[in-house]
Amino acid sequence: MKRMRIGMVSLVLLPALLAACGGGSSTQRALTTPRTSPAAASPSASLYAPAIDPVRFTDNVTNRYLPLAPGTILVYEGTRDGVPQHNEVTVTRDTRNILGVRCIVVQDVVTLQGKLIEKTFDWYAQDSTGNVWYFGEDAKEYAAGKVTGTKGSWEAGVAGAQPGIVMEATPKVGDTYRQEYFPGQAEDMAKVLDTSASVAVPTGSYRDVVVTEDFTPLETNKVEHKYFAPGVGFVKGSMIKGGAEETRLVKITKN
Repeated sequence: MKRMRIGMVSLVLLPALLAACGGGSSTQRALTTPRTSPAAASPSASLYAPAIDPVRFTDNVTNRYLPLAPGTILVYEGTRDGVPQHNEVTVTRDTRNILGVRCIVVQDVVTLQGKLIEKTFDWYAQDSTGNVWYFGEDAKEYAAGKVTGTKGSWEAGVAGAQPGIVMEATPKVGDTYRQEYFPGQAEDMAKVLDTSASVAVPTGSYRDVVVTEDFTPLETNKVEHKYFAPGVGFVKGSMIKGGAEETRLVKITKN
């Protein structure tokens, strides 16, 4: 999808991120790695191996920073390189079973100057402690109404792809974690920068906002900051390196 949960950044990672046992958030280490293999907790590519127990997951995503209530439609407006961009995220009532986990399906449609450029179906689930996990996406790029590519598509458990955390239950400044992992195709990561920020967008002014820095070693020239408001979710995105792109939440509806 690359809008609500996006991520992109540099390889200038913290030393701890690359250490065998020191990288990543304590939440991801504790919840996703086999007890017999603590080293697998590191976001380091060769060691990342989350252990997924389906009985600990639900498609009822209630995380306060990324609630996904079926029927919710989030509308975003912004610009990409100076061109108006429109983004509609719909939390559907559909589910998809991945690795034995029932995930909620979220549709994300992006138009540029009124023309469809991307449509994606994303799959999320929440674990028993409140972390929201990302299990993959079916992404299609469009031009002149026709599909031109599926770059970025992946599904946990297929061809070595593995799920990751897109929002922690209790974010802490400095936490760094993988949001997804499909080698060479989808390797988004995030670092928590702030948990008490304030931000104003067309839908309102919010406090106690979580700010993350999203990045990927696949595009080392790109960095994005994302803002998540309590009870709402993703409300703002700003590319701070590697392009001119802004996204703001302008409307919320629930059906």
